[in-house]
This record gives sequence, structure tokens and C-alpha cells, in this order.
Amino acid sequence: MEAEVPILSESDVLERCPTGIKGLDEVTEGGLPRGRPTLVAGHAGCGKTLLAMEFLARGAHQYGEPGVFVSFEEDQKDLFKNFQSLGFDLRDLVARKLLAIDWVRVERSEIQETGEYDLEGLFIRIGAAVDRVGAKRIVLDTIESLFAGLTNDGIIRAELRRLLRFLKEKGLTTIVTGEAGGSGRFTKQGIEEYVSDCVIVLDHRVDSQLSTRRLRIAKYRGSAHGTNEYPFLIQSDGIDLIPITAIGVGSRTTTERVTTGIPRLDTMFDGLGVYADNSVLITGTAGTGKTTLVSHAVDAACRAGRKATFFAFEESVPQILRNLRSVGVDLGPWQDRGLLQFHASRPDLCGLEMHLLTIEAEVAKFEPAVVALDPITNFVNVGNAIEVRQMLTRLVDFLKARGVLTLMTSLTHGGAELEATNVAISSLVDTFVVLGWVRSEGERNRCLNIVKSRGMAHSNQTREFRITSAGIQIQDVYTGAGGLTGAARAAQEARERAEAVRLEQDVERRRALVHTRQEAFKARMRSMQAEFEAEQAAMLQQIAQDEASRTSAIEESQALADLRHSDREANGDGD
Repeated sequence: MEAEVPILSESDVLERCPTGIKGLDEVTEGGLPRGRPTLVAGHAGCGKTLLAMEFLARGAHQYGEPGVFVSFEEDQKDLFKNFQSLGFDLRDLVARKLLAIDWVRVERSEIQETGEYDLEGLFIRIGAAVDRVGAKRIVLDTIESLFAGLTNDGIIRAELRRLLRFLKEKGLTTIVTGEAGGSGRFTKQGIEEYVSDCVIVLDHRVDSQLSTRRLRIAKYRGSAHGTNEYPFLIQSDGIDLIPITAIGVGSRTTTERVTTGIPRLDTMFDGLGVYADNSVLITGTAGTGKTTLVSHAVDAACRAGRKATFFAFEESVPQILRNLRSVGVDLGPWQDRGLLQFHASRPDLCGLEMHLLTIEAEVAKFEPAVVALDPITNFVNVGNAIEVRQMLTRLVDFLKARGVLTLMTSLTHGGAELEATNVAISSLVDTFVVLGWVRSEGERNRCLNIVKSRGMAHSNQTREFRITSAGIQIQDVYTGAGGLTGAARAAQEARERAEAVRLEQDVERRRALVHTRQEAFKARMRSMQAEFEAEQAAMLQQIAQDEASRTSAIEESQALADLRHSDREANGDGD
């Protein structure tokens, strides 16, 4: 017989304690282990104390769980000042008995390691602080300071285990912060990581003069969790973690279609334009018209009363407005009316994470229907292709979840494959449009092709287009041989039109000749008809005359006979 699989009861399932920190609850699949210790380790300046304090502050504000902060380094006054600048009013939390701060002063010079060492005094202080506010959460910052004067690892391990067991028995969800160690250890003593149920490692690294903070969950007993490194930022309102998996692919969809701002391009998208929540990538070499194409869609959205946000990473706003006016697209009035917002910055101004959060924050605040990013390839100057792709994946998912039409331009360098992008997101987007050049007869002419557009029929033709003072004009499809463009195409079309005119003239001439001959034939028929009718009339007249002569002759013969008969009777010859 097969052994029965035991069914876990609700009491057997590890309970989570939500942190309220953006992104952290997602990668921990619900929060930290409730009633158990968590170690937060890292070098100085990576955000350990901030994460721990935010855990307490958000627990008090959002979940009604008071907390205790035991500091072995900073006093209460310094903590008040430091966290005030990050938007946390610790003084107010303390006044409302939602937070207790206890500074335990430990001076290494005053510690002498003699005899037995225990933490009974610390237990009493912690117990009093916990009871004072009815705490559910507690932070010990930083733990190695407590044992700074001790060298006996056995005593340290035993007392640390006893301290964490004491906190666990009180049902406290605990965060212990520790300085990063070396030789493969998360902390200097290398002990805290073994007695903690969850270990979170923070680091702060600098690459190409750009700094990035990252978080990794190295251990989480009894629970699945994200195992990647996740970049995070320290914002004015605390920590903002940016997991690539924060938004899944199950976003909402719509069947609404919106115009691209170019009617003849709309016809290439089944005559209806693109979906209102599509992500559209437009690639091409320099000068092919990527920004101009995007500006038509932004202009069309604003004309329809829909808001748009334009993130520019190459040009200043005045330069963009001036250049677009020269091709018949004036976005200035929409900006003045509050329907369009511009945000211009250099990508290397900050890291990818800051760009992502800035874009998300601006979109959340302005709530546009259309977002333009011009161009995304400049992000390669900030991170490698993998990091940029992860950042853009997160951004596209965020915008799609909000039902935003996303327009991205990507620069393809000369000689490179037009359908390849430096950030490798062509498979991620819904619609992929490639712009290019056709060189012939001493000219460079622009052409456009739709590589893909999910969920709709679309044209497979390569269409020539021109950028004029009235905007982009897509040319008719040239169906002749040779794929001519520009002046060569115009000349060939002129020759074809002339040949068509000549053929039409030949047809008209032959039609005129047929008509002339028809008329001549009709005239001849009328003449023959008249001649026949005249002969017929003469013949009938002759017949009538002959008939009258014959009747007259008969009458004369009869009259003569009657006369002779009368004469015979008169001469007595009747008998």
C-alpha cells in the first residue's frame, strides 16, 4: 500500500508577518516568518537599519502592530532626526505608544571578559519595553555591538541562542541587523545566520560610477521565496524594492483600438489602428523618423482628449517641440492645456532602478493613456543588456497593467540587423515596427514594415513614406518590378502613366474609327433604302398604270361587243 500523504492543518503552515515595504512582501511571498528571528546583514550604508525601522513603522501604521527598536549604536535623539528625513515620524509613534526605542549603550573599552557572561539585564529591559507598548515586532540593531568585547564564540553562540529563544517565546517577529563578514560568512561572527530562520543580505556596489543597492534572500526556513538579487532604492518614503517578477503577465486586456495619428498607417493595422494597451517598439537607424512617428500617436491621443507622457532621453523639450513643428506636429498646445507632460533627462543621470521608479511615479501621478520612451537604447549606457531588459520588462508590465499604450523607440546602428535591438525586447512587445532606408538612383528613401502585431491582422507590405512639412505621408504601394523608390519610382510611374495615356488614346482612336465606319454604313443603308423605296414606288405606280390600262381595254372591248350586238338587233339579225 502507498503511504498516505499527511495533510497539513492551518496551524502547521508557516504564518507570515507582512513588512509593508514595497516589493519585499512579494519576493518573500507574504512577509517575514511571524514570531521568528530574521537576520538582515550587509556592509555599512546598504540600508539595514532603515529596512528594520521601516518594518516597525509600517507595522504600526498599516497593521496596528506596535514594535520595539533596541539600538546598540544610536540614541533615540539621533534616530528621530535620521528617520524624519525619510518621512517617518518616530516621535509621533513613540508618543502614541506604537513604538518604543531603547538605546543600550555598549562600550567595548568598559567590557572585561571574566567569569560567566549572560544577558539577563538585557532580557529585563526588552521585556519592559515590549510590555510598555504591547509589541508584536522587535528590532535589535546591530547585534555584534552587543558582543563586541567578547572573544569566546561558545559564550556568544549560547547567549545569542538564548536571546532569540526568549524573543520567540514572547511571540515577537524579530529583525536582527548585522555587519557583513568575510570568508563566506554573512556576519562578522558567522553565528547569527545559523540561529535565524530567515536571512536577508543587502549590498551596495558601484559599477561604472553608478551605485546600486541590492537585496537577496539567502535563507528562509519552511518557505519558498525569491532567490534572485533584487535592486532597491532608498526613497524619501523609505525602501522601494524592484523585483522583476513584481507584476505578472496576467494583466488586463482591452479590445479598444486607437489611431496611430497616421491614417494610412492605421490601414496597415487592419484599418483600425493598434490596441489601446499595446506595447509598440519602433526601431531604425538614425534619421529614419522614429521620434516623428511616435509624435503623431501622441498628438492623436491629445486631440482625442487623452493624456500622454513623453520621456525623452536624448533631446531637450524645447528642441523636441521645435523639431516636430517643422514636420507639422505641434505638441505645444497640448502641453499648455495639461494633456501632455514631458520629462527630459540623460539616462546616465542615475541608475536603471531610479529611472524605473521615476517613470512609475510620474505615470501613477499623471495617469496618462499614452507613454512614449525615446529612445530606450540609451539605457545601455547605464546597465548591461540583461539589466536593461529586466528593467524594461518590469516597466512594460507595469504600463500594461494600467492599460497604457506604450510607444518605445530603439536605435539600430548602421550595418546591424534592422530587426535586432540592443536590449533584446522585440519578443516582449506586442507590436514591432521597423523603419529603414532604401538606396537607389543616388537617393536615400525611407520605408516602413510591420514585423508583428499580436491579436490583429496587419499588412506584410514594405511601404515607402516621406516626412513632409505636413507630417508623415505613406506612399501607395508600387507593384511594378524592381522595388523602385523616390525619384526613380516617380519617373517610372510617369512613364507608366504616359504609356497608359498612349494606350487610352489608341483605344479612343479605334473607337472613333469604328464609329465613323458605323455611320458610313448606316448612311449607305439609308441610301439603299431610299433607292429601294423609290424603285418600289415606281414599280407600284407602273403596276397601277398597267392595271388601269388592262381594265380600260376590257371595258372598251365590252363596250364594242355591246355595240355590235345592238347593231345586229337593229338590222334584224337578232333571230
